[in-house]
Amino acid sequence: MSTPGPGPHGPAFLGTRLRHLIDLLDGEVAAVYAGLGLAGFRPRYTPMLRSLADSGPASIRDLARAAGVTHSAASQTVAQMAKDGLVTLTPGADARERVAGLTPRAEELLPLLRAEWDATAAAAAELEAELPYPLSRLIEDTLRALDRRPLRTRITDADPALLPRDRPGGTPHRR
Repeated sequence: MSTPGPGPHGPAFLGTRLRHLIDLLDGEVAAVYAGLGLAGFRPRYTPMLRSLADSGPASIRDLARAAGVTHSAASQTVAQMAKDGLVTLTPGADARERVAGLTPRAEELLPLLRAEWDATAAAAAELEAELPYPLSRLIEDTLRALDRRPLRTRITDADPALLPRDRPGGTPHRR
């Protein structure tokens, strides 16, 4: 197996290429929102709003689980949604828990958002039909592979010199 030569297309640039792909996808969806008069509406709001629309008020933890993101990511997204007037936040069962619910403004937007969500799903299906391997399947397969063996482990297996060392001041080992 040969190692790809220089250039931004080999496995060494995987993270960079994935960020570029996300930027393209999110940018185009954001442009649709702006065209609908929803400037400032962010594509990352969609999984949270869909979950709240389908199941009603939910804790940040439940929203994170439903969206498949970390608690921190869900908390940041919900906080921004609250600033944008889309959700309310109320105390949960204990002092640390917050429960999000849709505002009347968000409820008013749901028919338009549902139409956009359906159109985006159709566009994504059309895009996947053009690919030799469905992107959604590739993402799921990749996430499962990383659950089995994280990238950090793969990196240090490729070069054990990169394993953390107990050094004064926490200085990483360098060759």
